Amino acid sequence: MRAGRSTGRATARAGRGAASGTQRVGKAARRLTHAQGAGRTGLGQLIELTAAHSAGDALVTAALAGTLFKLPVNEARGQVALYLLITMIPFVVVAPFVGPVLDRFRSGRRFVMAGTLFGRGLLCFAMAAAVVPGDVFTIFPAALAVLVLSKAYNVSRAAIMPNVLPADIALVTANARVALFALVAAGVAVPVGAGVSAWLGAEWVLRGATVLFLLQGVLAVRLPRHVDSPDLEELEEGGRRPHRWRTLLNVGPVVAEAMKANVAIRLYSGFLLFYLLFLVQDGKLPGFAPTVTIGALAVAAGVGGLTGTVVASWVRSRSPQLIVLSTLALSAVTTVVAVVVFNLWTVVAVALVSAFAQGLGKLALDAIVQREIGEEVRSSTFGVVEAFLQIAWVLGGLAGLLLSLFASGPAGLAVMAAVLGGSLGWLLVRRRGRVQARDARVEAARAGAPDAPDAPGTPAAPADDRSPAPRERRRPDAAGTTTAVVRREDPAAEKRTKPLTNPHG
Repeated sequence: MRAGRSTGRATARAGRGAASGTQRVGKAARRLTHAQGAGRTGLGQLIELTAAHSAGDALVTAALAGTLFKLPVNEARGQVALYLLITMIPFVVVAPFVGPVLDRFRSGRRFVMAGTLFGRGLLCFAMAAAVVPGDVFTIFPAALAVLVLSKAYNVSRAAIMPNVLPADIALVTANARVALFALVAAGVAVPVGAGVSAWLGAEWVLRGATVLFLLQGVLAVRLPRHVDSPDLEELEEGGRRPHRWRTLLNVGPVVAEAMKANVAIRLYSGFLLFYLLFLVQDGKLPGFAPTVTIGALAVAAGVGGLTGTVVASWVRSRSPQLIVLSTLALSAVTTVVAVVVFNLWTVVAVALVSAFAQGLGKLALDAIVQREIGEEVRSSTFGVVEAFLQIAWVLGGLAGLLLSLFASGPAGLAVMAAVLGGSLGWLLVRRRGRVQARDARVEAARAGAPDAPDAPGTPAAPADDRSPAPRERRRPDAAGTTTAVVRREDPAAEKRTKPLTNPHG
């Protein structure tokens, strides 16, 4: 009896200590997520919701790791190619369908995000019932639907970021803060899910993910109201509604430049993953045993991705365009060095820099899209961007598979170094041409500007003078007609501006 009472008291003390430690960790995390006004604008709640969302996805991946999503290192190349093509399905669905639907419901984005979370909870419940009998016809479609809803949540979350942005935090920093907490939550959830799956079974991990997603859906509904954007009229001058896809494809040179640079980086990342894996399996990479080498490459990629997120939260006032081009240049230079000096450590450095460039460049691209793209097509733009990046990653992986058949280590990296260098040079040439064209337009406008006001006593212009007013300039549009651009001070025009959706921004 005394031993039982002692054991009970020790267990109670351990439980109280664990609860106290968990409470302290929760308070510390809450202080970090709500720092710099993030708790006042709703960014803190969005960070916590996204971290829980990432933990739920990690639990699903850990539960299905032995069923569907086994890492295809030792599989045949044909099965790996099939795996790559399957990963494109959620993005192909998100780009043409989910993005426009999210744009249609801008005034109810909280409920759209909650719907994606509730849907994943129900799908996890269905998969938990199908895991034990091994019903692949239920597990496989449900897993793909979970991926589609996960991407839909990410697109919607990225679209509402400007609505919850505090005045003291830049877009790149806010995106990095969200990504950092998501990575930490996923890193904690993966070993927990793997342990529970090995102890109790994958069905219990999926049941836990069900509860977690349902709770997240309730938290998504409780986000601040200014997360939702007001329904504004999207009419052109003639009273016609603008063509959505035409507006979406003309995203502007800044967004297009950042997206092309990220496409090159994502192509490079997919290439490295499968090229290096098969290089190690074929014994063409000198170093340690294949298992140790693959572990070193995986650790380097993880450290690079985490470092990119941390650096993104540090570069507060840096230009996102400069960040994107810098990451592309860093990847190209590192690859050239690895081609010249090819050994295990330079390959590890390439894996680290690739993950770093992918993480930092993607966060900068998100900030550019959030800043440059209007509310009416922002979700659709994010869907298209995600689709292009995933297609580039798959194409890079397929290229890595093909080159691993007949190319040695330095030859494949030399091909990617040429691709990265050519992409960087092409983007810089296009950027220089765009800057020169802008400067030429500015000089032309200055040359055609009206002279300074005449001195007193100078006769006024005749009344029938048909030249434009001193503050009016005329320019032809694409249809050949002439549109007057009036630069008079119009107090009424100043009031006709879009209201701020975030009262704290």
